[in-house]
Amino acid sequence: PLVAGPDREVDHGQRVVLAVRQQRLAGHVADEDRAAVLLRRNLGDAWGLRQLYLKNDAVCHPTWSFKDRVVSVAVSKARELGLDTVACASTGNLANSVAAHAAEAGLPAFVFIPVGLEAGKVLGTLVYGAVVFVVEGTYDDVNRLCSELADRHPISLVNSVNQFRLEGQKTASFEIVEALGEDRPLDALCIPVGNA
Repeated sequence: PLVAGPDREVDHGQRVVLAVRQQRLAGHVADEDRAAVLLRRNLGDAWGLRQLYLKNDAVCHPTWSFKDRVVSVAVSKARELGLDTVACASTGNLANSVAAHAAEAGLPAFVFIPVGLEAGKVLGTLVYGAVVFVVEGTYDDVNRLCSELADRHPISLVNSVNQFRLEGQKTASFEIVEALGEDRPLDALCIPVGNA
């Protein structure tokens, strides 16, 4: 990965290691808009934990999805690499997130969905201006078609195979350490991300 050294800050002011050289990520969440890390004594007591902190990561991102964090880095890297289009296969959350971040980055988005997807999920993608392709078949068929397109054209595929999406997962831990203080030891950090 590319290191943001002592003279280079990335995203939210944290000096971190990310595979993106840009100062500002697509879909950047300003410090004052980030979800707080909150001590939850009652739940901690119920689980036998001395200190339990929770962070509701969904409320501060463009589409209110945990996918936003990882897509932000992947779309930013696509822009940095000079790719002029992003694409994904999705059944909802990823489609909305890719469309939102692509719009903010000024990139067109191609979103491939299986036929029969709920209208609300499709609308959440269309409002950001993505081109939506409805494919007859299963999600696996949709994913295969999208992958073939990305193999043949200079398009950044923003599905789980995108290595830069993985970079976005670690930004949550940086925010938590920043909020609690670097000198506070953490016994464990659990971040439920689904198929992020």
